[in-house]
Amino acid sequence: MSWIREITCQVKGWRAARARWRADMERFKVEQRAARKSGKWPENPGPPPTGFALLPWLLMGMGSFSNLLQGETPNPWIGGLGLFTFNSLYIYVTFRSFVKEAREARSTKVALVLMGLVTCGLALGYGGSWLYFFPLLGLATGAVLRGPRVGQIGLGLTALAAAVSIFRAGWDAVNVAYGTFLSTMVTAAILSLSEAVRELRAAREELARRAVEKERLRFSRDLHDLLGHTLSVIVVKSEAARRLAPRDLDAALTQITDIESVGRQALTEIREAVTGYREGSLTTELDRARSALSAASVDPVVRQSGAPLTPQNEALLGWVVREAVTNVVRHSGATRCEITVEGVPNGQVRLTVTDDGTGTGAPATGPAEGIGGTGLKGLTERLAAAGGSLRAGPSPRGGFTVTAELPLEAADLAPSSVAMAPREP
Repeated sequence: MSWIREITCQVKGWRAARARWRADMERFKVEQRAARKSGKWPENPGPPPTGFALLPWLLMGMGSFSNLLQGETPNPWIGGLGLFTFNSLYIYVTFRSFVKEAREARSTKVALVLMGLVTCGLALGYGGSWLYFFPLLGLATGAVLRGPRVGQIGLGLTALAAAVSIFRAGWDAVNVAYGTFLSTMVTAAILSLSEAVRELRAAREELARRAVEKERLRFSRDLHDLLGHTLSVIVVKSEAARRLAPRDLDAALTQITDIESVGRQALTEIREAVTGYREGSLTTELDRARSALSAASVDPVVRQSGAPLTPQNEALLGWVVREAVTNVVRHSGATRCEITVEGVPNGQVRLTVTDDGTGTGAPATGPAEGIGGTGLKGLTERLAAAGGSLRAGPSPRGGFTVTAELPLEAADLAPSSVAMAPREP
């Protein structure tokens, strides 16, 4: 009784496929009506094809069915059983041909071979209208075999149809061979093109979704780096102004003026980050780093040497300076911070930020490879995408060190050397 359960499951599957096809057709009709009203054709050309699109071609076998009903076919029970078997195999093969996994399954190929044997047997036994099963066989073959070998298989099937047709009906039936070749190649071409279009549309939608996710991640990183550094500078300078106000009002006013300047610059940077046109400058970030460190009573020592950097490298290293200095101000408890930018022999530029604090310099306390904190993790991903690397961890002599390396893609200019001495807070 297992074969009865298999047939029942197959019928249920066909009913479910028919329900999905009807739903897709209704959706397509709704989109067409909306397109006619708006004057804009919908992007989706229609519902995905299913086996129902190939069922009407079974009408080509109506001549054989008519011969059976009129008693013009010898051994009608054999003919009727052959017609039922052919139609069943045709429906089974065509419905499975629209699902890639089912189409490539061995059971589908076996059913197609059995369909070919039944077609040859009926055509050789009866001839006449039974020869038109060859074009149906070609249609099913083209639906299943859509690879580069479909041309060879189509020619072989055409030769078989021609030989059987000539044997049963003479040269007048050669048009059956032409119909077999045409149905095989046209079906394979149309279904392959339709599948390729739908795969390309799905790939385009996936690329658009990934682009949105990438832009969202970029914006979140920029916002974190901008606000984290800016708010840390504002807090440090506010504390400095509070300490200086009782004994040195002018120095306190200077810190307050710096707070105002930092706030205005942060607003500008946030607007630029939102529009996606912000390009960081390493020199600007080094100047800001000196100001922030001085306000936090940390002696800044900044050294920059080597060839000029590309805008992309300057922007990336500027982010590293911003994040590392923010961590020094907030977590390290250091009294001195050294920032070094230099070229290295392996064709890269290296940025090193080292402090002498007793803290970690970052929210996490893992080893050099275990970079913690949202900012450092985001910077690690950015530098890796540009072919660089970022390492952070405790220094052998105490304190914390952040080291960033990027491929040097600078113009062939004379090296420049700039040394910036510590500035008194």
